[in-house]
Amino acid sequence: MNQSIQKLERLLAETERYMSSCTPEDLSKKPAPNKWSKREILGHLIDSAINNLQRFTEIQYAEKPYLIRNYRQDDLVLVNDYQHAELQELLTLWKALNRRIGILMAAQTESTLSYQIQFADYSTSDLKFLMTDYVEHMEHHILQIRRVH
Repeated sequence: MNQSIQKLERLLAETERYMSSCTPEDLSKKPAPNKWSKREILGHLIDSAINNLQRFTEIQYAEKPYLIRNYRQDDLVLVNDYQHAELQELLTLWKALNRRIGILMAAQTESTLSYQIQFADYSTSDLKFLMTDYVEHMEHHILQIRRVH
């Protein structure tokens, strides 16, 4: 878990620096009408953090296997109007949620990391996979932010 926590912390710092150096136009530009802007991708990462913080918390006391509920990513980005949100507000919220996630990750034991989860397709895994995958998902989207023109 230590590697994932370190990567999480590095991604938070690097992304804040990068996003803060972008112009408002660059943050809002969409590569295509049906694609997210940099600002909207950050909004999606906020939604991901909210959903995963809830998952990581609930699995501590919920019946196992813990059922992973999907969420409607495109609808959340649209309804939250991340395209027109202030960058500093988004960064502050995103960092705060992820700091809490990092604290939760650090508190896990080998026993809790083995808690079983079940996805909508009925496949199963464990909390360790879910937490590691969360950080990998974040990294994927941060690389996407850097590629969006």
